[in-house]
Amino acid sequence: KSSDDSSLGRTCGLLIIDEVHLLADERGAVIESVVARLHRLVESSQRQVRIVGLSATLPNYKDVADFLRVHRTRGLFHFGPEHRPVPLEQKFIGINAIKPRFRYESKMNEVCYDIVCDSLKRGYQVMVFVHSRKGTGDTMKAVAEIARKRNELESLFITKGTESNGAAHSRYADRAEKSRNKEVREHFNNGMGIHHAGMLRGDRKLTEQMFADGAIKVLCCTATLAWGINLPAHTVVVKGTDVYNSEKGKNVDLSILDVRQIFGRAGRPQYDRFGEATLITSQEAMSRYLDRLIREVPIESNFIKQLTDHLNAEIVGGTITNISEAADWLQYTYLFCRMVKNPLGYGINARQIESDPTLSTRSVELIKEAAQ
Repeated sequence: KSSDDSSLGRTCGLLIIDEVHLLADERGAVIESVVARLHRLVESSQRQVRIVGLSATLPNYKDVADFLRVHRTRGLFHFGPEHRPVPLEQKFIGINAIKPRFRYESKMNEVCYDIVCDSLKRGYQVMVFVHSRKGTGDTMKAVAEIARKRNELESLFITKGTESNGAAHSRYADRAEKSRNKEVREHFNNGMGIHHAGMLRGDRKLTEQMFADGAIKVLCCTATLAWGINLPAHTVVVKGTDVYNSEKGKNVDLSILDVRQIFGRAGRPQYDRFGEATLITSQEAMSRYLDRLIREVPIESNFIKQLTDHLNAEIVGGTITNISEAADWLQYTYLFCRMVKNPLGYGINARQIESDPTLSTRSVELIKEAAQ
């Protein structure tokens, strides 16, 4: 890229950002950097570029609209729950803490099984979301084991030879048996399936097709299925909310955005009058999730964590040549939008706000800190 122009500005006439709520994710810094650079290029070249941001789970959509420089009356469109083609029934179940851990997991599996069975008895398919690849197989094994103990595996789960799903089972039997994934073969015979990013692409695709055609009734998967693939089910269950964070070295709460995204998979517009979504978590965590859903907690920026990297990229690209330009560039980011709205959340106290209401001084300080 030359210092006076950029291939992005010269060639891009339309920028579409799907899942724009990922601004709150670690990857969100890339979105902020791209949008900030594009806005500066538009202003300097006076060349129009259209930006479209899309999201199904965005609480503070007006803040994101300001970041994208959207005209609030002409370019901002908000569709509430009343626009959902299939109404959604949400349930939250809290389980009291039980020690040791395996007893707590066992109780969670039983609760999950009861929800799955209730749905199957009414003729609906179920998707169960867990938060590790190993957890998909472990959950399906636990569900199958409970079904055997209660003599319900054949009557509720197995599709082979049934009037409603037997034909679908027959269509996929050979392909499932030829799969190199042992779990795909085993779970298929129980009318179940698993889906996660660690599986071969062919096995993932096969599992999606089997579930869509009714060859399997229950699918246990990780959140990758909620984000990347349009595969709905009447009933969706989120089993547990503990997600391991490698950066912090411990389990953290599943993001409320992830919960909303997973819940969005419940209900099939062409088949269902309503969808059902259930969150199973600890009694302690349940109050936090209910609070977040009611209060609609805004998404925040993670740009500060990667400010040094993106500042270096702008300097190398020739779009920033001094501290003043860098501070100006920072004001095009979502970070700046949220610092103005929620200064305390970004370590800016009342005295600093009073002396620096436009946050121009704070912008310079952040740039100097990043440059050191």
